[in-house]
Amino acid sequence: MEKIKKIFLVKNNNELILRGSIVKALFLIASPIIVTNLLQHMYNLTDTYWLGKIGTGPQAAISMVSPIQNTVIAFGQGITMAGSILMAQYIGADKPDKARHMANQIFLTAMIFSLFCTTALVVCTPLITAWIGASGEIFDLGNIYLRIVMLDTPLLFIINIFSAVNQSQGNTVFPMLLNLLGILINMVLDPLFLMVLRWGIGGVALATLLSKVPCAAVGMKYLLSRKNDIHLEKNMLRPQKKMIRQIISVGLPTAIGSSTMQFGFVLMSKNVYVFGPSAMAAYGIGNRINGIITLPSTAIGSATSTIVGQNLGAGQLKRAEHGYQIATFGGVVLLFCLGRLFSYRPFGNAAAGLLTSDTEVLSMAVDFLSIMAFWCFTNNVYNCTMGLLNASGRTKITMLIEAARLWVFRFATIFFCQKVLHMGVESIWYSVVVSNGLSAAILFLLYLSRIWARDTLGISKRPSVS
Repeated sequence: MEKIKKIFLVKNNNELILRGSIVKALFLIASPIIVTNLLQHMYNLTDTYWLGKIGTGPQAAISMVSPIQNTVIAFGQGITMAGSILMAQYIGADKPDKARHMANQIFLTAMIFSLFCTTALVVCTPLITAWIGASGEIFDLGNIYLRIVMLDTPLLFIINIFSAVNQSQGNTVFPMLLNLLGILINMVLDPLFLMVLRWGIGGVALATLLSKVPCAAVGMKYLLSRKNDIHLEKNMLRPQKKMIRQIISVGLPTAIGSSTMQFGFVLMSKNVYVFGPSAMAAYGIGNRINGIITLPSTAIGSATSTIVGQNLGAGQLKRAEHGYQIATFGGVVLLFCLGRLFSYRPFGNAAAGLLTSDTEVLSMAVDFLSIMAFWCFTNNVYNCTMGLLNASGRTKITMLIEAARLWVFRFATIFFCQKVLHMGVESIWYSVVVSNGLSAAILFLLYLSRIWARDTLGISKRPSVS
C-alpha cells in the first residue's frame, strides 16, 4: 500500500515528465484521467439509466438539451485548458511564480464567464429549447432539466480549475478522487429523487447539481491553501493585461473550437430528432457508450498535452515528440482492440440493453454503436495530435479542425448520405465515423509538417525554430 501511495499520491510528476521514463509518466498521468473521465460519464449514464425506468421521453429530452449545456462548458474548458497549457510550460521553463500568477488569472476569467453564462441561459432556456425543435413533452422536460443543471456551471468551473492546476504539474490523482466523490453522491441522489421522491427529470437534474457542491468546496479549499505551490492569492486576482492576453491568445481559439463543435451537436440533435424520439434516445445511448469506449484516447490526449507542454517549456523538443509518438501508437492499439469488442453486436446489445428496455431504441442504438466502435481508434490519433498542437500553442489550428470536423465533414456526409444515397437514420451514424476519420488524418499530416515545433509562446528555454 505504501508503495502505491508513493507512486500515485505525489505532489507532482514534473521530474518524471522532464527526465524520467515517458511510458511511466504517460501511465501515471493518463490512468487517473481515464478514471476521472469515466466518473464524469457516469453522471450522464446514471441519469440515463434511471430515466430509462420511467420512459423514452425523458431520455430523449436529456439527449436533446445536453449539447446546450456542453457548449457553455466547452467554452469554459477552453479557458481552463489554456491555463493548464501555459502553467505546464511555465513549470517546464522553471518559472513557478509565473505559473501561480497564471492560475489566478484563469480563475478570475473563468468565474466571470461562468456567472454571466449561467444567468443568460437560465433566462433564455425556453427560447433555446424551442429553437432546437423540441415540442410537447420533450419541450417541457428539456426546459426543466436544462434550467436546473445550468446552475452548476460556476461549481463545475471551480472543479475544472482545480483539475487544470494539478494536471499542469502532472498530478491527475487528486482530480480523480474529487470526481469519485461527486459520482458517489450522484449515484445515491438519483434513485432517491427519481424513484423514491418521484421528482421526475427535475430530480435527476437536482441530483447532478447537488453532487457538485461538495466537490467545488473541496476544490476551492485546495486552491486557497498556501501549502500548495500554485494557489490563489488576493493580490494576484487583479486583472493583468499581459497574462489575460496570453489566455485569450491560447484559450479563445480552443474555447471557440470546442464550443462551436458542441453547438454543432445541437444541430445534430435537430437532424436526429427528425427521425423521432426513439432515434433521439438511441443517439444519446450510443454516444454515451462510445464515450466510455474512447475514454482512454481522451485521457491519453490530455496526458500528451501535459508531457509535451512541460518538455517544450524546458526546450526538450525531441523528448516532447517521443512522448507524442508513444501516446499515439499505444492508444491506437488499445482502442483498436476495444472497438472490435464493442462492434460485436451481441456485446453492443448487452451494453445498450442496460440503458433501455425499448426494443426500437435498442435496435437503433446497437446499429449506431457497431459502426462507431469499429472505427474508434481514429479518436486516439485525433486526441493525441490535438494535445500536441494545443501544448505548442497552435490553438488556432485546432480550432479550425474542431469546427471543420462537425460543420464541414459531418454535415456534408449527412447531406450526401440522405440526398444522394437516400439513407435514413443510418446517415447520422456514418457521418460520425467519416468526420472523425478525416479530421484525424488531417491532424496527423499537420504533425508530420512539424508546425508544432516552432516556439510562439515565448515561454520555452529553447530558441525559436523557424
